[in-house]
Amino acid sequence: MNVYDTANKLAGEIKSSEEYKKYKEAKEKINNKPELKQKIEEFEKLRFDIQVLAVQGKEAGEEKNRKLQEMYKILIAEKEIKEYFDLEVKFNVMLADVNKIIAEAVQDVL
Repeated sequence: MNVYDTANKLAGEIKSSEEYKKYKEAKEKINNKPELKQKIEEFEKLRFDIQVLAVQGKEAGEEKNRKLQEMYKILIAEKEIKEYFDLEVKFNVMLADVNKIIAEAVQDVL
């Protein structure tokens, strides 16, 4: 089996995983509720802006960080959003684990 066949098989396994299926289902629920989707998008935009500043070696400032924390507290108070965030984390952990396994296997040439 060549590496591309194996990669395609892995992609299929990921799509068959409970983490993927549950996260996809939660994401579809959120996408079907524009008010929830908008709240999450606003939160994600602020989080992204703060991350960009950090990569640039700049501080976001206390006010932006406080606003992000406040937005998060408000969002997770809503059951569907909390479930979505929890499932997103589980899915991303799985992907990170897979990436780590691959990276460790080829670290001698990186």
